[in-house]
Amino acid sequence: MGWVLFCPVNIMKTKFFPYIALAVGISALSLSAMFVRWAEAPGPITGFYRLLISTILLTPLFLRQQRKLEPIDKKYLIFPVLAGVLTAFDFAFWNSSLKFTTAANATLLGNTSPLWVALFALFIFREKLRGIFWFGLILALTGAAFVMGSDFLRHPTLGLGDLMASTAAIFYASYQLTTQRGRKYIDPFRYTWMVGVSATIAMFIMNIVLGNSFSGYPAQTWVIFFVTAVVSQMIGYLAITYALGHLPASVVSPTLIGQPILTAVLAIPMLHEIPNTMQWIGGAIALAGIYIVNQSHLQKQSEIPNA
Repeated sequence: MGWVLFCPVNIMKTKFFPYIALAVGISALSLSAMFVRWAEAPGPITGFYRLLISTILLTPLFLRQQRKLEPIDKKYLIFPVLAGVLTAFDFAFWNSSLKFTTAANATLLGNTSPLWVALFALFIFREKLRGIFWFGLILALTGAAFVMGSDFLRHPTLGLGDLMASTAAIFYASYQLTTQRGRKYIDPFRYTWMVGVSATIAMFIMNIVLGNSFSGYPAQTWVIFFVTAVVSQMIGYLAITYALGHLPASVVSPTLIGQPILTAVLAIPMLHEIPNTMQWIGGAIALAGIYIVNQSHLQKQSEIPNA
C-alpha cells in the first residue's frame, strides 16, 4: 500500500516538476524587460544592481560549495572572468536598448544569439553547418529585418534600440561559447557565481566611465533593483539550469524561444505596447528561423560520438 501511494507521487514529481521549473524560468526571464522599463534609472545601472544583489545573495552558497569541493585551478579562472565581462556588455546594451525600442523587439533581437553562436562556430572554429541551418538563418534575418525596418520607418531612434539589442545578442553568444569551454573545468554553481562577480565589477567600471550615478533613485526603483535580481537573475537562471539538468536539450532549447512571445504578450497590459502587424509577422518568421537553427545545432551535437 505504501508503495502504491508513494510511486505515483514520485513519478508525477519526476515527470512534471522539471517542466514547471522550465515554465517558471521562462516567465521570470520574460519579465526582465518590464523591470528595466519600470526602473527610473539608466539601463547599465539596473544591470549593475541586478548582478550585485544576486551575487551577494548567492555568496553563502558559494562559500559552502568551496568548502565541499576541490579547489579550482587558477589557470581556468580566465573563463568566468571573460564570461563576466561579456555578460556586462550584454546587459549594458540590452538594458539600454529598452529606452529606444519596445520590450518585444528588444527580447526578440536579444534572443538571436543562436545565430551568432553558429556563425562563430563556422568562421572561428571551422565547424561545418547543415543546409537546413542556412535556411533557418535566412528566415531569422528576414524576420528581424521586418521588425527592425518597421521600427526605423516609424522613428530612427527605435532603429537604434533594435541595433543595440542585436549587439547584445552578439555578446551573449560570445558568453555562451566562453562558458561552453569554461564549464569543462568548473562546476556550474561556482562558475555562475564567479561570472556574477566579474560582471558586477565590469558593470561598475562601465557605469563610472558613462558617468551614471549609483544613488539618488526613487524608493520604487530600489525595490525594482531587488526584484529583478531575485526574479530575473536568481529564479530565472536557476530554474532554467534545473530544467536543463532533467530535460533533454531538444525540449528546453526550442521552448526557450517562446520567451520573446511571452514578453510581447505581457508587454500589452504591463507596458501598453501593442506590436503592429508587420512586427507580429516579422517576429513569427524570426522565431521560426531561430527554432530551425536550434534544431540543426542539436542534431549536429547528437551525431558527435561521446568520448
